[in-house]
Amino acid sequence: MATPAQDPQDARDAGAELSALRAELAALRQAHAGLLHAVSHDLRAPLRHISSFAPLLREAVQALQAGDLAAGAETEEFLQPMEQGARRLARMIDALLLLSRTASGPLQPAPIDLVAQAQALAAQLAAPGALVQWQWPAAPVLLQADAAQLRQLLQALLENALKFSQGRAPAQIALRAEPLAGGGWRWSVQDNGAGFDLARAQGLFGLFQRLHRESEFEGLGVGLALAQAIAQRHGARITAQAQPGAGCTIHLDWPAHVSHV
Repeated sequence: MATPAQDPQDARDAGAELSALRAELAALRQAHAGLLHAVSHDLRAPLRHISSFAPLLREAVQALQAGDLAAGAETEEFLQPMEQGARRLARMIDALLLLSRTASGPLQPAPIDLVAQAQALAAQLAAPGALVQWQWPAAPVLLQADAAQLRQLLQALLENALKFSQGRAPAQIALRAEPLAGGGWRWSVQDNGAGFDLARAQGLFGLFQRLHRESEFEGLGVGLALAQAIAQRHGARITAQAQPGAGCTIHLDWPAHVSHV
């Protein structure tokens, strides 16, 4: 008995859905590997910091109990770095939980105006009195995206741009977008900030990876890892361009259609 021929459009749709599922699986595997690395390596640093001061604090407390009042100053001296390590560890755990939630659960894609979303966030994120020149596309840019996750992605990119362009007079941050030939959009966030050397930026999108000393720019190294996780969930590709002292541009190739998985 002959079977009806499959509609070519149905075959294309099925192929696109399969590709989306494969991309989702690859993104989940990468996120899982990143979380395992963070748990097994990066979280040990603040734990070591806390553990190294614990015996010193114990000795100071014992001396204080024995009547050595001078040991009271030492207890405060040892407590402060332990508290700092504990706070840092808590922030890192919060970041892990956020990435875990980002990598799981169904998406709710809908048409969202990227420009309007970014402009609303920019008004909230810029520090009062900060001199920032924003540049926006002249027309709306409609993306298929989960509204909450697109907001998280934009916030991570804009916060990153603001942080690394602080001290510039003025800071210049631009959102640009152009349609892709096969549908979808290539959009980018560009700043005139500190930039970095791409040759040593292999782990740029890795969790807790930093290219600058914390004394220069505060942070855990979470923003770009979150941006990559969200982009991958939407089937988007994220890349970076930068030069030391000449700013950074984050590019995203965003597909026309986004799966609900």
